[in-house]
Amino acid sequence: MGFFNVIEENLRVPFLTNVLSVEVIVESIDLTPADEIVAVCRKGKIRQKVSVLDLPLPSPFPEGAEWIAAYRYWRRGFL
Repeated sequence: MGFFNVIEENLRVPFLTNVLSVEVIVESIDLTPADEIVAVCRKGKIRQKVSVLDLPLPSPFPEGAEWIAAYRYWRRGFL
């Protein structure tokens, strides 16, 4: 998948963000068997995958986050 490759290659990880009011570390980007792009998030020893469509991005944005924004725009059908 094109967007997956661009996001994986350009998004600077790790970075901190909040998921459901819990601070997590985004360790990597992955592609599910259903071709969903997800962020692999960690809190302590627990890991959880979160769709990049739903992933809150910190301020300032990590380097490469513009590709997540482009993917979200594309998924909404604007391109």
